[in-house]
Amino acid sequence: MALTAGIVGLPNVGKSTLFNAITQAGAESANYPFCTIDPNVGIVEVPDERLNKLTELVQPKKTVPTTFEFTDIAGIVKGASKGEGLGNKFLSHIRQVDAICHVVRCFADDNITHVAGKVDPIADIETINLELILADLESVDKRIDRVAKLAKQKDKDAVAEHEVLVMLKEAFENEQPARAVEFSDEQMKYVKGMHLLTSKPVLYVANVGEDDLVDPSSNEYVQLVREFAQKENAEVIVICAKIESEIVELEGEEKAMFLEELGIEESGLDQLIRAAYHLLGLATYFTAGVQEVRAWTFRKGMKAPQCAGIIHSDFERGFIRAETVSYEDLLAGGSMTAAREAGKVRLEGKEYVVQDGDVIHFRFNV
Repeated sequence: MALTAGIVGLPNVGKSTLFNAITQAGAESANYPFCTIDPNVGIVEVPDERLNKLTELVQPKKTVPTTFEFTDIAGIVKGASKGEGLGNKFLSHIRQVDAICHVVRCFADDNITHVAGKVDPIADIETINLELILADLESVDKRIDRVAKLAKQKDKDAVAEHEVLVMLKEAFENEQPARAVEFSDEQMKYVKGMHLLTSKPVLYVANVGEDDLVDPSSNEYVQLVREFAQKENAEVIVICAKIESEIVELEGEEKAMFLEELGIEESGLDQLIRAAYHLLGLATYFTAGVQEVRAWTFRKGMKAPQCAGIIHSDFERGFIRAETVSYEDLLAGGSMTAAREAGKVRLEGKEYVVQDGDVIHFRFNV
């Protein structure tokens, strides 16, 4: 599952501080073969209490969490769609990610200048959104003339695509992203084929000062971001990037005590990883044995043979069935034997759609 979320934001919003915290918290690359990572890509473990509980239950020799990638996108300024600043680099990098984590400054600090001269999170969001919309509008304008000629010749595909392009052009001219337009399933095929920047799902990351971390609702900037995000049906994660860079240096009890002192249950980074993971429609199944308890990432809606193929292509090719029990049923039973005796372990075939939290043993023959 090589999916990645790109971290974007204007200068001095805390984007680099947050990404540095992500890379500090990064998983040891030695544990994950074939994952040579560019300097602007950070791999993090996906926090999951279920993995800890399964480890306690099974007592394996090794526990392996699943991972997720964040990409640090080159900074953006007004005019990026026309190549201003690092605009072209920004746009090329953002085309390669699957989702966007948009970091927005929600703190006042006289020592950290703001590119626009004042803290205004909505203006910041709209600056980046507009640059992405303008870049997409340019792509649609280039295509619409070619498709229109074919549509006039009554080419069925061209007529259908032209209709979609006209809808997109109208949305962009009204400064609306592609994801705000309602398309039918058939129309979505054309939209996906265009790989538009504004069709990517977005998560807003409100970066606050340390004093606002316990009660972010009291921060007027956070409230504005939440109201804006609600219109897009987007989620908002509140973090303090400065604090996150301190938290990642702590472990175990020391980390727990620090979080308790701050009055928060978990780090903003953990919340961000989990939210980005779910934003992409990802879920986790587990394999659990004496040798290893491991979490595996899969796309929601995948069937058992495809999920088996994530472990090894031979598992998918020679798939026979999947011995499956839900995490909750296994935990309630206390062991696989007890869960089996209680009738909670099922034998699923090729059409079974794997569920988040399934604990699976794949049977295959090659």
